[in-house]
Amino acid sequence: VQLVESGGGVVQPGGSLRLSCAASGFTASGFTFSRYGMTWYRRAPGKERELVARISNAGGSTYYADSVLGRFTVSRDNAKNTVYLQMNSLKPEDTAVYYCYAVGLVWGQGTQVTVSS
Repeated sequence: VQLVESGGGVVQPGGSLRLSCAASGFTASGFTFSRYGMTWYRRAPGKERELVARISNAGGSTYYADSVLGRFTVSRDNAKNTVYLQMNSLKPEDTAVYYCYAVGLVWGQGTQVTVSS
């Protein structure tokens, strides 16, 4: 099983990015993507890993860190085995490597987000 993040990049403050996390190999390995809660974490240079957002297996329940509440939106498309993180009103302090995580199963490799003018 594998998670692959994409969509990171360099953006100016106030800008937006949409991260994607595509799952593969679940079915072949006997796992069902739609049974797993998914989370987004980030790690900024010199800081500890931070939970950013979480979405339940069916997408009906979400959680956001206070630092991103109202700016970020997590969603998922179980038919596409993909989870998304829409990031708006980005700030320099959002600069970090963003990781997705299938709870209890597998981590992605991360995608860099840099917010800078």
